Amino acid sequence: MLPGPVKIDPRVLAAMSGSMINHRGSEFRRVNRDILEGLRYLFQSPQGHVAAISGSGTAGLEAVMTSLLRKGDRVLCLVNGKFSERSYELAGLVADPAQIEFPWGKPMDVSRVAKALETGTYRALTICHNETSTAVTNPLKEIAALCRKHDVLCLVDGITSVGGIEVRPEAWGLDAVVMGSQKCIAAPAGLAGVFVSPRAYDQLHEERAYYLNLKSHIDLLREDEDTPYTPAIPLFLAVREALRLLREEGLENRIARTAELGDACRVAAKAFGLTLYPDESVASNTVTAINYPHGVEDGKFRKALLEKHGVVIAGGQAQLKGKIFRIGHMGICSLEDLRATWAAIGAVLAGFGHPVPEGANVPAIDART
Repeated sequence: MLPGPVKIDPRVLAAMSGSMINHRGSEFRRVNRDILEGLRYLFQSPQGHVAAISGSGTAGLEAVMTSLLRKGDRVLCLVNGKFSERSYELAGLVADPAQIEFPWGKPMDVSRVAKALETGTYRALTICHNETSTAVTNPLKEIAALCRKHDVLCLVDGITSVGGIEVRPEAWGLDAVVMGSQKCIAAPAGLAGVFVSPRAYDQLHEERAYYLNLKSHIDLLREDEDTPYTPAIPLFLAVREALRLLREEGLENRIARTAELGDACRVAAKAFGLTLYPDESVASNTVTAINYPHGVEDGKFRKALLEKHGVVIAGGQAQLKGKIFRIGHMGICSLEDLRATWAAIGAVLAGFGHPVPEGANVPAIDART
């Protein structure tokens, strides 16, 4: 129940188990063709510029930064968690970033962004749509509208939102969006999917990156059904199958199911007498962050969940380490998974002396099944 890597369907695991194939042959070109179509479906862009890069979501973000930004570019980075800090650091490799910091776990003040963009000094803006470290979903649609108004490129970390929370790159005017294979599409870790808008594609340059040259990845996938360098073949096979499963379920259906899981997890937390870390108005549907009650120690709690119940959840990061725990509920996670998780949490909390109402998880989750 981590916020990535997540549970994987047996079909996806089986797709990786066959013999190796020639990554420059016709069979692998068919794989790439399927991934191209699957990514376009995922990003809701039937003819869009997309890339599949062997590397984690961070590799996709670095490809975006190094291929779009140049020395001297002013970049406005919106920071309200550990992962939005990463985009600021990546932008600093090639450009001149400035950041607006917002309180962790709180709604983002869009008016501060509007005021900054009104200066007219920025070429691009970075935003983490779903800040996994705090379980907060940021107002991407509103921020994107400001970017369009001021002719600023909108560069999006969508690693834990694309495929689980509504993201409409073309409709909202997003210029680059990155997803990670181990999150909402429920594939193994190690592949980054990238969407690039037509205006951003026209601004891609090739002198600052070699392996992560985004234009090369986009062009070869679209024109030759190929990759610039040797791909992680088993992972491409797994991602193809995961994208097939997503299409079978339907993107809108998966987003709706993920929203139901997020709501059920939040209701369960409150039924157990626990408090959410983020303001509930911005609470994520793909991951829930919960404050530890007094007297419950992070390491012992998560160790007991694993050793006694076989449940794996995440702790906090940076200044939240030891203060919160996080439950992932994206991809193919089910209400049955949540039921088992909360039953285990209840048992462990009771062992730590935290009062748990008998059957607290029943009204929170079982009524939804």
